[in-house]
Amino acid sequence: MEWTRNPIFAGLSAADCRELERCTRKAAFSKGSFLFTAGTPIHQLGILLAGKILIESTDLWGNRRILHALAPGQVFAESFAVCRRPITVDVAAAEDSTILFLDLDALEQQYSRREWYSRLLSNLLKMTAEKNLAWSGRMFCISHRHIRSRVMHYLSHQAVQKGSREFTIPFDRQQLADYLHVERSALSKELGKMQREGILTFHKNRFHLLQGE
Repeated sequence: MEWTRNPIFAGLSAADCRELERCTRKAAFSKGSFLFTAGTPIHQLGILLAGKILIESTDLWGNRRILHALAPGQVFAESFAVCRRPITVDVAAAEDSTILFLDLDALEQQYSRREWYSRLLSNLLKMTAEKNLAWSGRMFCISHRHIRSRVMHYLSHQAVQKGSREFTIPFDRQQLADYLHVERSALSKELGKMQREGILTFHKNRFHLLQGE
């Protein structure tokens, strides 16, 4: 995608973007590689231009939880970059990906007096607020005690977002289990049971909700 079309740069002219580009760099990451690891101090946010990345949390015993999946056009690590804090999650490439990094230190030092700088910060604030809503949605999801409740909450939310009872989710089965914080075998068993009961049908990561439970 053309990076200047990203919502974070809304309202900036071509000339503004040419100035801002001096504070950016593009980088390619292969599937399975890490863009950031927990504990790393950062001062740059990332914009996914192509591919897919996962925001993950792994404890000292190696237990992984997927917190969020990002598609092209989405921004990540902005809260840590703005606060100049070490990142507390891992950011990994789920497939070959291209990232545009925006250095906030360089941006502030060179262009804080530009009119477009405040517009950029306003856009960033809006995007951060939208992401916080998405994170809140996951917290509501995993607050349910039972696997079926977590699955139905997540799939219902996806259906509302896509405006259809038939949709594709951004996770494979293991990733969905990590996101819902359940065992993969238990998740697969529950999905099979729900399909037999006529609640939904699925094939890989494509779901069709047939009725409310």
